[in-house]
Amino acid sequence: MAKKPLMVRPELLSRDLAGTIYIITGANSGIGFVVARQLAKQGAAAIMACRRVADGERAAREILEEFPKARLDVMELDLGSLVSVRAFAALFQNRYKRLDGLVNNAGLMHTPKGRTKDGFETQFGVNYLGPFLLTSLLTDVLKASAPARIVNVSSSYHEQALGRIGAIHFDDLNYQRRPFDSWEAYAQSKLASLMHARELARRLAESGVVAVSLNPGFVRTNLIRTSLPSWAMKVLNVVLNPFLRLGGMIEPWEGAQTTLHALLAPEVVGQSGAYFSQIGLYKDKAARLGGWPMRSPNPAAYDDDAARRLWDVSEELVGLR
Repeated sequence: MAKKPLMVRPELLSRDLAGTIYIITGANSGIGFVVARQLAKQGAAAIMACRRVADGERAAREILEEFPKARLDVMELDLGSLVSVRAFAALFQNRYKRLDGLVNNAGLMHTPKGRTKDGFETQFGVNYLGPFLLTSLLTDVLKASAPARIVNVSSSYHEQALGRIGAIHFDDLNYQRRPFDSWEAYAQSKLASLMHARELARRLAESGVVAVSLNPGFVRTNLIRTSLPSWAMKVLNVVLNPFLRLGGMIEPWEGAQTTLHALLAPEVVGQSGAYFSQIGLYKDKAARLGGWPMRSPNPAAYDDDAARRLWDVSEELVGLR
């Protein structure tokens, strides 16, 4: 029997968010779209940060058809380009004077060997370094808007991805010397995202800005296209969906629940640095039930020295030092 996904308390989804502003990266589809739609429904201004602006504008029109008074702003953001990240942050701060929440949602999974525009391994660059720079550039406006929240979308695969243990390979972060392994690279990028949130929480203590990470679950989104063969994608909706559902796959609305909880639940204020998980594909059976919050089954997630080292290295890589 499939496990039931964790769901946000209904009263949180009826809160009046008028006057608040949230950035959601990758808001043109999947979890990001659902989160943007829900926040806009509750009266918040949703900044839909998208690499493909045309797709973002189509998504915004879909939301506006349902909620004509929704406050939406589609802005271009390519997390695989540090120039684009800097341009987005500058334009946002020129256009807006507050920020109540940043959702680092956009990401890639199981991509072929490749490089970002700045020469980083694709998944490490897009899933971690781009959001790291974006968060750093927006930290001051978040602090000025406190109470505010930063939500990093990680993955249960930060523990292990198809047998590849999640670890930070400081000796070769971008696969310049060792053989490339896409699932290992994905696990590294998502562990880095979790460790980033924990180090953010330490550095932003007493600032009124909460930083957390989460696993949204195995969600039926475009993200799984790169992890399934092409023939499987063609028959996914007709044939595979019932079986994948039994295997733990959930719908985008269910996958968005953990993000919405992290953004809206009042108790999260006292849980900065925590990891929240929807039901997940963990090796540890107990962890598969999820928890808001729960302890990561990967001990590397709690290596504070490594988190500080990763922060220092990341600042150098993105040009903040």
